[in-house]
Amino acid sequence: MKPFGRLSLASLLLHSALIQAAIFLIRPTASYRALELGAPPAALGAIGAAFAVLPLLLAVPAGLLADRIGSRPMILMGSVITLGAAVTFLFWGGDLVGLIVATAVLGAGHLACIVGQQSAVAHTSRGGRLDSMFGYYTFMASLGQAAGPLLIPLVGGHGLTPSTNALFSAGVCIAGALVVFGALMRNAKSEKPLNRATDGNTWSILRTPGVARAIGTSALIVAAVDLTLVYIPALGVEREMTAASVGALLTIRAVASMASRLFLGRAAARIGRARLMGVSIAMAAISFLILATPVPEWAIFATMVTLGLGLGVGQPLTMSWVTEQVPPGRRGTALAVRLAGNRLSQVVLPSAVGSLGSIASAGAVLGVTGLLLVGTLVLIGTVRFDEDP
Repeated sequence: MKPFGRLSLASLLLHSALIQAAIFLIRPTASYRALELGAPPAALGAIGAAFAVLPLLLAVPAGLLADRIGSRPMILMGSVITLGAAVTFLFWGGDLVGLIVATAVLGAGHLACIVGQQSAVAHTSRGGRLDSMFGYYTFMASLGQAAGPLLIPLVGGHGLTPSTNALFSAGVCIAGALVVFGALMRNAKSEKPLNRATDGNTWSILRTPGVARAIGTSALIVAAVDLTLVYIPALGVEREMTAASVGALLTIRAVASMASRLFLGRAAARIGRARLMGVSIAMAAISFLILATPVPEWAIFATMVTLGLGLGVGQPLTMSWVTEQVPPGRRGTALAVRLAGNRLSQVVLPSAVGSLGSIASAGAVLGVTGLLLVGTLVLIGTVRFDEDP
């Protein structure tokens, strides 16, 4: 396992932030453009769904390709596809068909970048360093997710609807930077050739002890994060909180998650990965259950800190978990399977839990989410994975 090098590492972390910034800038802009075109709500749903369709279909093949060719070609491919999607939005995003096609291509570019990035981390780190690297990697991704929406008023203006042409142009610039940083990275791949006879096929990855449970845990945590984006604002309305207070709640949650990822390696080394995973999920579950009760506003703010800390640990730690359970030549594939599980959960679970919202309060939906997270403790309770570097 060769070191990645400072330039490659810096390029990888910046690439992680930039791809998320591009996604969180371009996707809302596509919605604004659709509204400019007078699109009905159903069309907005189709545009949103288009982003997830190709990743669901291509995640596993992308992982197999990353294992075969390495991280750098995968990241460059994703960067070029993302740039092509951004250009399509700018020049051919004047109708709904163009927006849907461009969004689907954007989803494919995002998938290739993420699979390549996670493969690079998996193949250049190990043990406690693996936990730290996935923590830094997801921290930069969170930073990009926060930065992208901030560009909307800065670039598009402060009117009721921003200048979509200006925002799509900014997206093209960010995507161009992705290609540059992707080119600066060193290729990372397994030094051990893939042996199909011993390493098995994709389904054997899911049968590897602990892997399916890690993927299930990751999927539930991702869905829980998505549910906060929808139902914290609804909870604010129910509790008669201002829009500014709701925005502050979501920001606190995001910042707390980022903070938890900065110290992930140190925390995992001190108390162990399995215990840290259990503690973080328990924190998130208890926080959701507290939000379901009629607590005062100050308690809601305090609870969002513990919620963010709990939800922030799950993603990078399940990446480490999956990476160390599979053969080196299957790490890209395993991480891609994990990503596909995340995407599926983002479609299925919010829809299932959200149906409760039509007959119950937002607080009740959050409470059910907390109970689901309690269930994940059962998933990981009997799993034992490597605690040593």
